[in-house]
Amino acid sequence: MPIFCRAGIVPGLFCVVHLRYMSILESIGGPDDLRSLSVRELYRLAAEIRGLIVSTITANGGHLASNLGVVELTLALHRVFATPGDSIVWDVGHQCYTHKIITGRFEAFRHIRRSGGLSGFPKRAESVHDSFDTGHASTSISAALGLLAANARFRRTGSVIAVIGDGALTGGMAWEAMSHAGQLGLPLIVVLNDNTMSISRNVGALSSYLSRLSATARYQRLRRLLDRIILGVPYFGPRMHPLVLRLKRAVKAIFFKEGLFADLGFEYAGPIDGHNIQLLCQVLEDARSIHKPVVVHVVTKKGKGHIPAEKNPAAFHGVAPAVQPLPAMQTSDPLDPVEASVARKQTFTEAFGQAMLAAAATDDRVVAVVAAMASGTGLADFQRRYNSRLFDVGIAEEHAVTFAAGLAAGGLRPVVAIYSTFMQRTLDQVHHDVALPGLPVVFAVDRAGAVPDDGETHQGIYDIQAFRSVPGLTILAPASAAEVSQALGWALSAEGPTLIRYPKAACPAERPAFAEPFAAGRGVFVRKSEAAATVLFATSGALVDEALLASDICATEGVAADVYHLRFLKPLDTEYFEDIARRYRFVVIAEEGVLTGSVAADLAAAVRNDGRDTAGVAVTALAVGFSERPQSQARREELLAVAGLCAAGLAATALAAVSRSAVHESEATHVFAGNGA
Repeated sequence: MPIFCRAGIVPGLFCVVHLRYMSILESIGGPDDLRSLSVRELYRLAAEIRGLIVSTITANGGHLASNLGVVELTLALHRVFATPGDSIVWDVGHQCYTHKIITGRFEAFRHIRRSGGLSGFPKRAESVHDSFDTGHASTSISAALGLLAANARFRRTGSVIAVIGDGALTGGMAWEAMSHAGQLGLPLIVVLNDNTMSISRNVGALSSYLSRLSATARYQRLRRLLDRIILGVPYFGPRMHPLVLRLKRAVKAIFFKEGLFADLGFEYAGPIDGHNIQLLCQVLEDARSIHKPVVVHVVTKKGKGHIPAEKNPAAFHGVAPAVQPLPAMQTSDPLDPVEASVARKQTFTEAFGQAMLAAAATDDRVVAVVAAMASGTGLADFQRRYNSRLFDVGIAEEHAVTFAAGLAAGGLRPVVAIYSTFMQRTLDQVHHDVALPGLPVVFAVDRAGAVPDDGETHQGIYDIQAFRSVPGLTILAPASAAEVSQALGWALSAEGPTLIRYPKAACPAERPAFAEPFAAGRGVFVRKSEAAATVLFATSGALVDEALLASDICATEGVAADVYHLRFLKPLDTEYFEDIARRYRFVVIAEEGVLTGSVAADLAAAVRNDGRDTAGVAVTALAVGFSERPQSQARREELLAVAGLCAAGLAATALAAVSRSAVHESEATHVFAGNGA
């Protein structure tokens, strides 16, 4: 019976491993067990692992296509190298699922990306086999070179391997590390996983260069055949081989332009079939034995073994979890998560994409800049309709910002769409190249605030503090799809730079206040009682919905609470806000970011210092937000609850403050009465 069913026959159904073959995977307690398997058994194991990944990620969500593409490569790496003595550094790390499964985490894998379960990325705290914590692109070669230099310093043996995709190789940091590695001459092994994809299809000159290298695969097969023939000649063969090798290099230099890696001081091997385990093991053994920096160019197929993912790897890069959680290893095929997610609300990302289409239709100066994430940032339709007005720079966020500065200086109105966690890389460029000259660049910062499932490396809770100090930068936090459109319109008409932040979440329902025009530094009341309310919830973005629900909870306890949406995180009309705050006894200011250095903390301090309500009683102002502690993988709702930013948490904060105040007033009245008697 075949290991995989033909998924294309029944649309929307995933394939699972035949249970007859489960014994191999269940017998793998660690990577050492791979060395006792035959090549045939390794391929069976690869099939089982693919089945486990498909069924688990269908249930939990996660990175599917990238992991299916590196199963054989991962098995070969662990068969040749012995972690943790040898170190494997995975660039980005979103393709490490096979690595986790065969390094003692098979049973735990069913809980990957869930709260309290395995991280979806390498994590040293999780296993000794994870040599470096990764989550952002283009970092592996730098980290691996550092590990290798440390090994040399302490006279430790052990190979160090950086596994980097052709998409991540577009990042400038990777080439800085390559240059340094060639200079040091340490025996770094760089495995270049070439699948012509990052998340979307790769772009740029480097992608074309690697494609040309891949076209020389026939040469590689001919070379290996010639080597076997020459070495097979008795006596003369081994003596002739070095001469023939030099001749081959001369011919290759003429006909095959593979000089880039050689010019940086690396030996080059490849391209080789990344799904041929036997060949992979042979080449990796050779790479380890030459004791020089070497690039092993491996060609793989993203989504390998799962027909829907092979046909559309971009759509299956990140898979949403199933509507109903499923067991990690199941005996029936789950629904396609793409179909399961049809009936849902519009997301902030989609709202931004629609707003960009509308803006581009009315202003031909509007252009978009993305860093290999046109689809992820909601700009796939924009790219199809205005292809010449979307610039995909590859995984090079720093370049994207300065490139956009040049576009703005040239008279265009660029919108740079980047996830919050990756915007951290661009602080220098935003400050120096955009803000100081006051250029009108718009930054659409997706995945801001609590980011579900991806864990510490992908949280968007640090961008406010990072960019709040940038001179002249306006920061907006829209609360609905209509406000996303309004915020974009505001930003495109501004004379200086603007940052618009929004979460990975569904847009809340529209409310009349969201249609009110934007006024610099000021927000709007989303709920305002006719009679004087006791509590004011002040917040921004998607937290407005949580504040409205918190207001409802307070009402059930007999406490009236209004809701004010800040809209602007910078600039802030602080005097205007303080005047509003004086109308209340209790002000709870919530921010979907780290509390240290936050807008919420500063506003609360200002209210506490200067605020007294209309009766002359000091206003109690409380700030609620995330601690500095990195947040591990969990659902968005769980993350908000941990920080007290969910509706229940905000209501509890307000009601506790009201209760404490009532107790203190009661005690003060009692003391006064006793003294008077």
